[in-house]
Amino acid sequence: MIWKNLTSTEELEAIKLASNSNAQIIFKHSTRCSISSMAKSRLERVKTPNEVEIFYLDLIEHRSVSNKIADDFGVEHASPQVLVIKNGECVYDESHNAISMDEILEQIN
Repeated sequence: MIWKNLTSTEELEAIKLASNSNAQIIFKHSTRCSISSMAKSRLERVKTPNEVEIFYLDLIEHRSVSNKIADDFGVEHASPQVLVIKNGECVYDESHNAISMDEILEQIN
């Protein structure tokens, strides 16, 4: 899996625009949380299609970006959390132990 770092609100805007062509995945990760580390590890064990872009947000370092995600997409903040963005909107979000790459891939197909 190739993670693309999400570190700014400008990058978030680019993700929204790109989602008009291809679904975008955002994984919000807390480096201080063992559940978050476990969810990240589970995601990394699954092969993803090459055309799928997966963004990694260290929400401890970039809390303002995490807050903007919650505001822009109307989702409650959680960590860990995964969001699937299509056509500028969040069409799927899940958190904690419910995060599953199989479910994520269903949403993008």
